[in-house]
Amino acid sequence: MATPRATHSFKTPCEQCPLRADSTFREFSGEELDFVSKFKRGELAADAGATILVEGAHSAHLFTVLSGWGFRYKTLEDGRRQILNYIMPGDLIGLQGTIMGEMQHSVEALSPVSLCVFERDKLMTLYNKHPSLAFDITWIAAQEERMLDEHLLSIGRRTALERAAYLIAFLFERARRLKLLTKNASIPITQQHVADTLGLSIVHTNKTLKKLSNRNLIRWQERACEVLDGEGLLAAAGWEGLGEKVRPFI
Repeated sequence: MATPRATHSFKTPCEQCPLRADSTFREFSGEELDFVSKFKRGELAADAGATILVEGAHSAHLFTVLSGWGFRYKTLEDGRRQILNYIMPGDLIGLQGTIMGEMQHSVEALSPVSLCVFERDKLMTLYNKHPSLAFDITWIAAQEERMLDEHLLSIGRRTALERAAYLIAFLFERARRLKLLTKNASIPITQQHVADTLGLSIVHTNKTLKKLSNRNLIRWQERACEVLDGEGLLAAAGWEGLGEKVRPFI
């Protein structure tokens, strides 16, 4: 199984972080930026398919996704997998392992991923001396809970067609806000990823995605999905979308 490549030098100084230039994210104060610069220990690079965090592992670090796509998942003893959510730039991962002592899920890279690495032991300093950053972490955790609520609703009550439309619309909305989808760019997921997210068989997933394709909402490629009609996907899912809000990151 592929593993991440650790990078101990600071390839991207916090002052030059590309996420800070994105209007999607809130601005840091000078004091906050200085703390985060010292909080950061280095960067980590992971190839597509690499396991970044492993369920049950103890990690000394937290990570912010600097670039790339990934997903969080749990597996049963017989190997069946449930994808819980997808990670994109600005997302914080590893917090669960910090609070609970070990990871309750695994994280895998969908594309080449780069991550900022933060020292877990300094997290209490953040809470004690930088309440605005502590609130940001609380906001990030609450936002993750909100997304999981919507995913659970989708699996529990939406039809297969609505589930698939919601998932692709959700990924499209997030990626669009982060400017990850340039012209002709696609979401780097396979039909197996969709099946493992929605709790459907691969056969049922294939038939459902064909229905969305026949409506000219998506175009399925070998290992990616191109969205042709984002508004149409929202309508098919019966979902209003994420909304336009400035969000924090660490």
